[in-house]
Amino acid sequence: MPRKPIDRREFLRLGGLALGGLGLADVLAAQTRARQPDTSVIMIYCIGGMSHLETYDLKPDGPEQMRSVYRPIATRVPGMSICELLPRHAQVADKFTLIRSLNHRINIHNDGSINVLTGKEPSVADPESRARSEHPDFGMIASRMRGPHPVALPQYVATPYPFHMTRPMYLGSAHQAVSTGDPSRPGWTMPQISLRGQSVNDLENRRRLLSQFDGLRSERDRHEAHQSLDEFHNQAFEVLTSPAVARAFDLQQESPALRDRYGRHLWGQSCLLARRLAEAGTAVISVVANTPEFGPEFTNWDDHPGNAMRPGHFAEYMTRRLSYFDECVAALIEDIHTRGLDRRILVAVATEFGRAPRIRTGPPDNSIGRDHWPDAYSGLIAGGGLRMGQVVGATDARGAYPTETPCSPQDFLATIYRHLGIDMHHMFIDSTGRPIPILHHGQPIRALI
Repeated sequence: MPRKPIDRREFLRLGGLALGGLGLADVLAAQTRARQPDTSVIMIYCIGGMSHLETYDLKPDGPEQMRSVYRPIATRVPGMSICELLPRHAQVADKFTLIRSLNHRINIHNDGSINVLTGKEPSVADPESRARSEHPDFGMIASRMRGPHPVALPQYVATPYPFHMTRPMYLGSAHQAVSTGDPSRPGWTMPQISLRGQSVNDLENRRRLLSQFDGLRSERDRHEAHQSLDEFHNQAFEVLTSPAVARAFDLQQESPALRDRYGRHLWGQSCLLARRLAEAGTAVISVVANTPEFGPEFTNWDDHPGNAMRPGHFAEYMTRRLSYFDECVAALIEDIHTRGLDRRILVAVATEFGRAPRIRTGPPDNSIGRDHWPDAYSGLIAGGGLRMGQVVGATDARGAYPTETPCSPQDFLATIYRHLGIDMHHMFIDSTGRPIPILHHGQPIRALI
């Protein structure tokens, strides 16, 4: 019995199903992506509130209960000093800029992170808030604005896992970060990469389904629209099966010496993987520097009384943590410069807030630490073709408030968006039909440009 031809509408519907929802517009968007900036951002995010007074803004001349428990050391940049436990930072200081005047007004972890990562303050004001974002973070926005990558690389990758407090919301779930797990574990392999919710492992089934359409298409191969559609299908399959994705996630291609230089631990291998992905063309890679399940040395940066600090031993875990932190951050900065990627790739070190000027003793175990402090904290920027080897802003003698060049989280994000070629004034439409700008306010940090 001769086959009954299917009409154009049905063919387009079935073709879309066969491709897991990949439509003609998606393929065209992938082609357009090739004309967009190839810049990338790697954000190392220190969840818990990294103490600026023990890392990038020491106050050695303050009273005993206020000054840092560490000594400052000189760096390659005259006048810039940092924590003694960051000696590798000191050796590459001419390749980064410290921002010592970041500040905002939210002293709750999740809410502070939402402000820092989305540029929008949460509406919840409960001091015990466990808020989830009402707006997407900067990586989700970059994924949406960049569109599908021409070789199927995810535009937003999180290692080892995504931020728990941000959601894609009105952008759609397709722009959630791809999670890698711990790349330092033996036998680790690349995660399942999907396109609009369809795993690459399902590709063969979709290919077989599409092959059943081949005869139907041949009956109408003189129809220009169908010829074009067939071409786009082929391009879509090439995207889904691109070897570039597997290469980008393959840490085995790096030399053992370089892997050692980053550190054979969670943060080190995460930063190395981030560099590989950025070099390949992923827009945003977040490295979440907070994974207590991997041991106390990796516990979060929430160094206040009662939080894993024995009496008289403030910064016990920070002492261990900073050695890993110094190793991987310095290796990443040095590596992107050695490879000539320091214009394409911007590295940012960020946290949700800093730590209080006064060290105090508190319950439940009379341990000591520093409380949350959003009024002043520090960040680091490296690469991105920006001005390096300087300190932007300053705080007072206690490290409590900015005294020069105050910078908001929105300014920090505006600097990142500028590097990514994203217009911070671009409007999205939320679920209620309201136009929402990427940032309501903020400007790129002028001293960096």
